[in-house]
Amino acid sequence: MEYIVSARKYRPSSFDAVVGQQALTTTLKNAVATGKLAHAYLFCGPRGVGKTTCARIFAKVINCTNPKSDGDACGECESCKAFAEQRSLNIFELDAASNNGVEHIKSLMDQTRVPPQVGKYKVFIIDEVHMLSAAAFNAFLKTLEEPPAHVVFILATTEKHKILPTILSRCQVYDFERMSVPNIINHLKRVADDQGVTYDEQGLNLIAEKADGGMRDALSIFDQAASFCQGNITYEKVLEDLNVLDVDNYFKAIDLALECKVTEEMLLLNSVMEKGFDGGHFVNGLATHVRNVLMAADESTLKLIETSDALRTRYAEQAKKCPAKFLYSALRILNDCDVKYRQSSNKRLLVELSLIEVAQIQQQDEDGVGRGPKTKLKSLFKNIMAEIQSRPASQGAGTGRTVLSGTGQQNQGANAVSGNIQSSSPVTPPPAPKISISGVGMSFASIVNGPKGETKTEVLDKKATETNDFTLSDLRMQWLAMCNRMEATKMGGMAKRLKNIVPSITVYPNIELVVENEMFKNELIEIKKRLEVTMSKYLRNGNLTLSIRLAEQAEKRKILTPKENFEEMLEYSEALKFLAEKLQLELE
Repeated sequence: MEYIVSARKYRPSSFDAVVGQQALTTTLKNAVATGKLAHAYLFCGPRGVGKTTCARIFAKVINCTNPKSDGDACGECESCKAFAEQRSLNIFELDAASNNGVEHIKSLMDQTRVPPQVGKYKVFIIDEVHMLSAAAFNAFLKTLEEPPAHVVFILATTEKHKILPTILSRCQVYDFERMSVPNIINHLKRVADDQGVTYDEQGLNLIAEKADGGMRDALSIFDQAASFCQGNITYEKVLEDLNVLDVDNYFKAIDLALECKVTEEMLLLNSVMEKGFDGGHFVNGLATHVRNVLMAADESTLKLIETSDALRTRYAEQAKKCPAKFLYSALRILNDCDVKYRQSSNKRLLVELSLIEVAQIQQQDEDGVGRGPKTKLKSLFKNIMAEIQSRPASQGAGTGRTVLSGTGQQNQGANAVSGNIQSSSPVTPPPAPKISISGVGMSFASIVNGPKGETKTEVLDKKATETNDFTLSDLRMQWLAMCNRMEATKMGGMAKRLKNIVPSITVYPNIELVVENEMFKNELIEIKKRLEVTMSKYLRNGNLTLSIRLAEQAEKRKILTPKENFEEMLEYSEALKFLAEKLQLELE
């Protein structure tokens, strides 16, 4: 007896035998029962889900002379027998993948003019219709729109997006669904029972997952597994035959990651790769596993996992042990690894680093192992600030001032101004200001615009109430700090120009600014009050005043070219001059 593969042997011959497409088959049966047939249909969907099978069943039903009340064919009339014996003259099939030229379509159009000899309709099934050339589509358009009354077109394709919109608008479109894993398993059970093949459900589940939604693929894999297992399909034998990575490896990888066992994680990866599996394959499988665990964490999303009931229960059990934050972080790390995998020159190292990151998500050591750099820096910064703020207030007075690096804030002590002005008694520094990570210190924008609830006028009048002394170096340091803060605001251009000004102290505490042109002087006069308020707050001296004057001719700095700058540097530096002579340096 001739052997027939399961995909052909168990091909459905009626709508009731079609698996997983109940909505579509019901619609087609109702259309036949009511006599409301369209002239053109388009069946689209993934491979192996029953598009061509449904097209053949539909062609048989509409030509049946004795259809059943439920809309199915009788299987006994001459038309049905001719179809079953593949000698029907009313059904024409065209493979557009190999017959995609204009001449093939024109030949098909010529056949539409001849009425059927037996039955009511001539049915033309065009498979893989997206492969037709543009010229063939154009030749097909007119006949497709207004075919003879006895003609029905059924087009089938796996790539609906490649069909011309003018074709789509002339057809009734039916979208076929991917086969679900439970539907495939149930169908495989019926096939196995019919063939006398013993099985376990986990083995059939593995075949169904490998088929990726295609029933034809599932039946082909079933035949292969049945031959390998000699009629007894088990999970272990299917794993060996299909060379599929056991899902237990993924469960073990997550359990090790929850316990932060990096060494064991590396050994697990090594054992997987020794079996011949690619590191990228393991990462993809692990990412899918983490996604399934995340879905199993909630009963409402548990049904989104396409697997057997036994495996779905295992996912739910592991989900109880996994915090949601761990699963989200693991998904992000594994997805990043997948994106970078193809471009990586050391793929194994990339996979190992990703698994190490996953294994350290749960680690909560004080040293910050397993945390990102931002967390460690933030923790370190908080410790430093806590130590500074816990110091006694008298500690700052003895040393003159305490400078907090990067904040621009200073606690001023008793210092001399230009070596002449002495403080009569040590000044106790005010309490350290509160410092936030997002915006350390006071910004120039807050001085200009004011804090929440205060107007610009109120802020401009708020000079510092302290009368602490300050030195020339303090002044220039705070001037530069103010310019740096201004660069981050809308006054960035002004800030760059202010940096070129070197403030000086005339009669303490008056600060003098010398500018080189009248236009810049007028611009500074407009913001003079703001500058006074800012400098008084940072120098902690409310008596501070600001004066602006034009530079005299002797004070104006000459703008030098790079070559003139170099020559001037040579005059002042003997070391640079010696180096230039030895190396024969020359600036052009």
